[in-house]
Amino acid sequence: MKVLVIGSGGREHAIVDALSRSEKVSKIIAAPGNAGMAELAVCESIKDTDVDRLLSYAKNERVDLTVVGPEASLALGIVDKFEEAGMLIFGPSKAAAQIESSKEFAKDLMQKYNIPTAAYAVFSDYEEALMYVAKQGAPIVLKYDGLAAGKGVVVAQDMVEATDALKDMLLDDKYGHGKVVVEECMVGPEFSFMCFVSGEAVYPMVVAQDHKRAYDGDKGPNTGGMGAYTELPFITEEDKAYALNEIMIPMAKAMVKEGCPFKGVLYGGLMKTAQGIKVIEFNARFGDPETEVVLPRLTSDIAELFSAIAKGETPIIEWDNRASLGVVLASLGYPGDYTKGATIENLEAVDAKVYHMGTTIHEGKYVTNGGRVLFITALADTLQEAQAKVSAEIKKIECNNLFHRNDIGWQAIDFIESEK
Repeated sequence: MKVLVIGSGGREHAIVDALSRSEKVSKIIAAPGNAGMAELAVCESIKDTDVDRLLSYAKNERVDLTVVGPEASLALGIVDKFEEAGMLIFGPSKAAAQIESSKEFAKDLMQKYNIPTAAYAVFSDYEEALMYVAKQGAPIVLKYDGLAAGKGVVVAQDMVEATDALKDMLLDDKYGHGKVVVEECMVGPEFSFMCFVSGEAVYPMVVAQDHKRAYDGDKGPNTGGMGAYTELPFITEEDKAYALNEIMIPMAKAMVKEGCPFKGVLYGGLMKTAQGIKVIEFNARFGDPETEVVLPRLTSDIAELFSAIAKGETPIIEWDNRASLGVVLASLGYPGDYTKGATIENLEAVDAKVYHMGTTIHEGKYVTNGGRVLFITALADTLQEAQAKVSAEIKKIECNNLFHRNDIGWQAIDFIESEK
């Protein structure tokens, strides 16, 4: 098979890496790809949002399968265009991708089909939103109703934070011009539950947890994710069964009933609250950085899996039983302002999976080219061993403009220690 992977981040590098292990794949093309992917794939400098050019390229190259990474491509209807042209593509339609591109659509669907989630209200008017928030009180969650690269969510701890966030979202259009979903603030450990979905058929992946805050101890601003790990000892088999049977399967069935059946990866961002497991958000694609710790554990052929889901067939899905943990190396200043172009040395010495998130080549060397730059993943028998392995390998990387968290996986490791 000749496979085209659309996207340029760590998630797409992990997909390319998994495809490279398939005996069914003869050639991988990444569009636009990145410097790290170039070792495994032919990179074509076509933007992931240039749907017409991507389709034209896929037809000319006689691509057998296309896999879509980013949400922006899905929201533009890339899957619809490819399918209309008779091309096999893995991902949801534009209508189904609304589960991510419109938080209001997702919340309304959950309410209609009794899928457990936080209480909410939707506003387009700043004054009305402010009055509602003042009445509800802080802490409270404010979500921009649209795509914001994982940054359009503010958990306001007081009215000052809430007011600032509402101004950003409704007056200053920081993320674009749209509505705001205001939600009750739920409490409990979060986890990511990704499932392969084809209509009403739902196939669960291993659960993961990512760390959104920039600094150790879950301090600092929200980011696109600073690291992730799997498995989660505080999420029991009963929890997983509940999440599958009461959340993921009902949502897949709801979307069929609504006339927008889902095909691809349905991502459930869930929370284990004192009142039970509830939905924080749904995404219409692989999570980033969760993909970089989940896919290394997949032992079955991912090209066959993608094809089966895209065709509505039953896939074979098997997993490595080991723990997996990964850490983001980000540019100093991220998620705020940061500089690019810092040289990265000694990557070849790293004895772990290195996924490139934001790098490029300059004068024959890797240099930083984004906020999140690299992702280092290790598999081990225990989470503690995986964490120690990643920490040791990161020390080998030489770059004067990167920082990372040292405590990825702390909730699970603390839980394991407390159970001894």
